[in-house]
Amino acid sequence: MQIYLVGGAVRDALMGLPVTDRDWVVVGATPDELIAQGFVPVGKDFPVFLHPQTHEEYALARLERKTAPGYRGFAVHAAPDVTLEEDLARRDLTINSIAIDADYIRARGLFDIKSSATAPAALVDPFNGQQDIADKIFRHVSAAFCEDPVRILRLARLAARFPDFSVAPETLQLMLEMVHSGEVDHLVAERVWQELSRGLMEATPSRMFEVLRDCGALARILPDVDRLWGVPQRADYHPEIDTGAHLALVLDMAARLGADLPVRLACLTHDLGKGTTPLDVLPRHLGHEQRSAQLLKGLAERLRLPTDCRELADVMAREHGNIHRSGNFDAAALVRLLERCDAFRKPQRFGQILLACECDARGRLGLAESPYPQRPRLLSALSAAQSVVTEKIASDAMATGASGQKIGELIHLARVQAVQARLQCPLPATPAH
Repeated sequence: MQIYLVGGAVRDALMGLPVTDRDWVVVGATPDELIAQGFVPVGKDFPVFLHPQTHEEYALARLERKTAPGYRGFAVHAAPDVTLEEDLARRDLTINSIAIDADYIRARGLFDIKSSATAPAALVDPFNGQQDIADKIFRHVSAAFCEDPVRILRLARLAARFPDFSVAPETLQLMLEMVHSGEVDHLVAERVWQELSRGLMEATPSRMFEVLRDCGALARILPDVDRLWGVPQRADYHPEIDTGAHLALVLDMAARLGADLPVRLACLTHDLGKGTTPLDVLPRHLGHEQRSAQLLKGLAERLRLPTDCRELADVMAREHGNIHRSGNFDAAALVRLLERCDAFRKPQRFGQILLACECDARGRLGLAESPYPQRPRLLSALSAAQSVVTEKIASDAMATGASGQKIGELIHLARVQAVQARLQCPLPATPAH
């Protein structure tokens, strides 16, 4: 039995980056032999085991044969006679097809491989992945790359992590063929969201969408997003003009500001309504915020988005224009905006919405360092409105026989007055209601 560390852990160690997940391959063993040593089997489609102490994954070396469309259409052969080189050959990219002997790691440590003169002897690199790391190239290992459409998503996600890497021309050609053949259409929602969500959380998420557009996959996976490229906007509001270019800047601003996943998803979908959607799908008389919210519903259902991501993105799509314009709102309009955003029940989410709006405002050419006063002003308005003791208003009103609707009106008026006092903004011309 021989054990090797493989994949992203070796790649990242060679690049001097932190290693978070470690995957191991076991050569020359059977499932029974691993179970006898205390390993716990967890794999359904192929033999994967958890180490009894570290709980890291150990997989038997295996071969794969394509049997049907999609990423599930594989027959797997795992046996003691499968070599390490055969296992590495089924992997996606050369930079992920490097292995290092576990004995070397135990003796010297993982990060010794970046500087030690003895490390090359312990590395197994049959596809020159180290050279592609040095040249900053994403290159497929073999033509088998085209058998699994998830590999397109994985490569695009890695591009978001390593934005200075380029896609080898021959690899891009394979990706184009996979899209043209319809292989990408067999992707299931769970895997699409898994890779997209990870790519959105990388340092340069715009690069993921650039790669997906280059091979045509974005139009098949997220057509509502793909349609944003080529749509012009007013240059006085958007110096970058192109809506897709604006989206790329917004996503990278979200990464720069350390936004969490729901915020980044809201940034991705906030302008869907600006795309060239056919008129029979959504009439043009709707504002782009309304159109964005409608298109988001379909996207959320297709990808089965988590509830927190879906709800935050919905409010962002509907209200980001009003939030941008809120600097001119009077106290009553500010309170109505807070109510529509459900800020009193979900103040933390409202803070996320304001961060997404700041990303939108600063994600414009030449405006990345611009202040966004709407965010602190609205947070101050919320704080003022929250200072209203609603229980006392309700109890006093009920003592006079007031109904639920009347109580709501009184609470609303008190909040308007509190916001006006805090921000010194003008009172509305007509009584609040």
